[in-house]
Amino acid sequence: MKIVFMGTPDFAVSSLDAIVQAGFPVAGVVTVPDRATGRGLKLTQSPVKQYALAHGLPLLQPEKLRDPDFQAALKAWEADIFVVVAFRMLPQSVWAMPPMGTFNLHASLLPQYRGAAPINWALINGEKETGVTTFLLNERIDEGEILLQESTPITPDDNAESLHDRLAEMGSRLVVKTLQGLAAGTLKGRKQETTGELRPAPKIFKADCAIDWRQPGQRIVDFVRGLSPYPAATMTLLDGKGEPQSFKVYEVTFEPSPDSTVGALITDQKTVQKVGVADGFIHIASLQLSGKKRINTSEFLRGYSIKDWKVVF
Repeated sequence: MKIVFMGTPDFAVSSLDAIVQAGFPVAGVVTVPDRATGRGLKLTQSPVKQYALAHGLPLLQPEKLRDPDFQAALKAWEADIFVVVAFRMLPQSVWAMPPMGTFNLHASLLPQYRGAAPINWALINGEKETGVTTFLLNERIDEGEILLQESTPITPDDNAESLHDRLAEMGSRLVVKTLQGLAAGTLKGRKQETTGELRPAPKIFKADCAIDWRQPGQRIVDFVRGLSPYPAATMTLLDGKGEPQSFKVYEVTFEPSPDSTVGALITDQKTVQKVGVADGFIHIASLQLSGKKRINTSEFLRGYSIKDWKVVF
């Protein structure tokens, strides 16, 4: 069973490596073109491309998936099945090309958290469980027939990074298991059940990352860990001169209290920096001032006097 793999980030590399290690023949790999990134606008290869080059796998990097030359080159690989992990939305002319179809790995228990950021949103919404799903692609985003699923608890210590790494590993195993089942003819798709409330997982933009200090404390904790370390929750403080200072916030804890004032910034200028919220206080453990490195709050307070600073909310 010849496979074409399509993916871009580190999350996808885990699955590609698992396919290679399991001995499945990879006819080729499709990933995004190299992009200019950073201050020097240096061309950067995707993690999937780096893996493909290191393992001698044929590679295509189309700008447009509907490009006839790309589709002709893709068809020439004569793959039996396409496997997609963290790539782009495919046109029907691509996903319907192989005789066994195309399946995708999604980092949620579908039909919940359809969309671009399922890991982040599961944490932001305070879920206690999530997982990974393989499903057959069709013309509707994340709505194809489910092949396999595996679940995992979300612990209070999880953030987007730890959950990403765990789901990448789980997902890689599920991809191999899915390929084995399809190759043996023992695995069939089943329709997604969409009864009850469905929670979406849309792409997260910079404007979505600002902390709302009027929210209850646990919701703020979940919001911060759902965005940590990337793209990171943000807050703005006005310094003693009234100038706005922007921060990324990576770790917080919640102290319930009936005596809090929403938006009050409290510090002893040594180790404590907390902000009043609807039902208590949020303690900020690590943060990053714009243009600086990420540090613990105690380190930050040794360099900045914030007793006259104010929270913007």
